[in-house]
Amino acid sequence: MSTPTTTEPTTAPRTRWAAIIWGLLFATIAALALGQLADPSRRETIADALMTMTPTTITAIVLLTAGVLLLVGGAAGLIRRAQRKLAAASHPQQEVAAPFAE
Repeated sequence: MSTPTTTEPTTAPRTRWAAIIWGLLFATIAALALGQLADPSRRETIADALMTMTPTTITAIVLLTAGVLLLVGGAAGLIRRAQRKLAAASHPQQEVAAPFAE
């Protein structure tokens, strides 16, 4: 006696946009750092600039860096949410896993 096999339609795996966005950000930072540190005269200029920074300048840079990280994280979250909505709209019979914090 054979048992009937049923196959559910499978969907293509989702693109991991957050990994792509964060990877591009870190690759850009690394490329800029390598470009700036490759030349000895640029290294001297950067060292001089770092040594003459005031506490206000350091605080501003830290806040701007935190803002950029939050902006990139928010963009990755928006793309993930749009991707989930698109998946739910194209496959209404399947339940799309939602994040815990919604």
